[in-house]
Amino acid sequence: MASPVPDTAAPAAPVAPVASVAPVDERLPLPRLAPLAFQHLLAGIAAPVSSVILIGTTLSLSASQTASLLSATLVLCGVGALLQSLGIRPLRIGARLPFLMLPGGAAVAIFLQVAKEHGPATASGSVLIAAVFLILVLPLYGRLVRFFPPLVMGTTVVLIGINMIKITAPMIASGPGLGFATLGITALFFLVMRGVWRQMSVLFGLVGGTLVAAVGGTAFHLAHGSTFALPDPFPYGTPHFDLLAAVPLLVFALASLAEATGQTVLNSEAVGRTPDAARDVPRISRADAVTSLGAGVFGTSLMVTSAENIGIVQLTRVRSRFVTAGAGVLLIVCGLITPLTRLLAAIPEPVVGAAGLIIYAVIATMGFGMLSRENLSHGTNGIVVALALCVGLLPVFAPEMYAGLPVWARTIFGSGVAAGALAAVVLAAVFGRLGPKEEEQQPREEPTAKAGAKTGAKTGAETGAEPEAKTWAGSAP
Repeated sequence: MASPVPDTAAPAAPVAPVASVAPVDERLPLPRLAPLAFQHLLAGIAAPVSSVILIGTTLSLSASQTASLLSATLVLCGVGALLQSLGIRPLRIGARLPFLMLPGGAAVAIFLQVAKEHGPATASGSVLIAAVFLILVLPLYGRLVRFFPPLVMGTTVVLIGINMIKITAPMIASGPGLGFATLGITALFFLVMRGVWRQMSVLFGLVGGTLVAAVGGTAFHLAHGSTFALPDPFPYGTPHFDLLAAVPLLVFALASLAEATGQTVLNSEAVGRTPDAARDVPRISRADAVTSLGAGVFGTSLMVTSAENIGIVQLTRVRSRFVTAGAGVLLIVCGLITPLTRLLAAIPEPVVGAAGLIIYAVIATMGFGMLSRENLSHGTNGIVVALALCVGLLPVFAPEMYAGLPVWARTIFGSGVAAGALAAVVLAAVFGRLGPKEEEQQPREEPTAKAGAKTGAKTGAETGAEPEAKTWAGSAP
C-alpha cells in the first residue's frame, strides 16, 4: 500500500490589508463629482450675489464697479472653498472639511455700516485690520470664545438685523411696487420649492423682480467690457485705517470664533469625523482671515466659512471634501466670466432693497431664535439682553444723542452693532460673575419635582439630543 504523499505546497502569502479611505477623503470620478459640485454652487451662490448687489446699491457704485466687486467676491468665495476643503497643512490653514466660504450677512451689514459712517475706504481698511487681528488672536481661542455665549451672540445678531433693516428700507421706498413684487415672488418660491432650490429663493426673487422691472419699462444700466477680466483691486482708493471705526468688525471677528465652533461640530458629524474644535477651529478661522485679506484688497466684506451646504451633504450622503473643492473651482470660473457679473450688477435698486430686507429680517429672526433657547424669564439673562438692546438701539432711533461726544466715543457708541455687542459682552461677564446664581433665583421645588427634572434631563441625553454646540450652526452672524 503506497504511503501518502506529504503536502509540500508552500503556504499562501498573507494578503496585505486594503487601506480604507474615510468618506471625507474620497476622490470621486469627474462625471460624478461635477454635478455634485454644481449642487453646492447653487446652495452658496445666492449669498455673494445678493450681498454684493446690496453693497453696490447702498454705496451708489457704478454698474462696472459693482460688476468688478461681484467678480472679486465670487473668486474669493471659490478660493476660500478650496482652502477649507483641501487645506494647506504646513501653514495649518483650512480644516479639510466640505465647507463653503461666503460673505456672511452680518459681516456685510457691519461693512456697510462702517462705509456709511466713515466712507468705503475706511470700511476696506477695517476689513484688513479685522483679518490681521483674527490671525493674531487665534492662539487665545480657548480663552476668548467663552465671552461669546449664545446670549451675547443672539443679542448681537438681533441688533445687526435691525440696524440693517433701517438702511435697506429706503431702497424699497424708491420703488415700492417693484419692491413688494420682489418680496412676494421670493415668498412664493420659498413656499413651493424644496431642498437646495429653496435655499435659492432670494436669488429667484431677484430674478423675478428684475423681470417685473423689465416688463414695466424700467431702464437698466449695463456696463461694457471684455468677456473675461480680473477684478480691480482697491476700488475705493487706498484703504484708510481707523482702529475705532474697525471696532464693530473686530467684535464680529471674535464672535466668529464661537460660530466656527458650532460649524465644526456640525460639519464633522455630518461627514463622520470625530469633532475636534481645538484643532479645526483655528484652521477654519485662519482660512477665513487669509481670504478676508483679499476681501479688504478688493473692496468687499469679511469672508466667513458657512455650513449652508451641509444639507446637501446629508441629502446626497456624499461626504467628500473634493466636491466642495470642485464647487470652489466653479465659483472662480463664474467670477471671471464678466458678462454674467455685469448682468447681475444691473438689477434695479428696489429689487435689491427687497432682497436685502429679507436677508436682514431673517438675520434678526435668527437672533431671536438664539435668545429663545436661553432662560429669559428668571435670573439675570433677561436684564442683560434688555440693557444691551437699549445700548444698541439708541443710535438707531436717536442718532443725534451722541453728537456732543468726542470723535472716539461717537465712533463706538454711535454704532448700534458695536455698542450693543460690547455691552452684551461686558454685561454677560459681570452679571454672570457677580449676579445671583440661577438656583438662588428659582423657587424651591419639592424633592419629587427635582427628581423628575433630573430624570427628564437624563432621558434627553439618552435619546440622542443634539449637543449645545449645534445651536450655533446656521446662525450666520
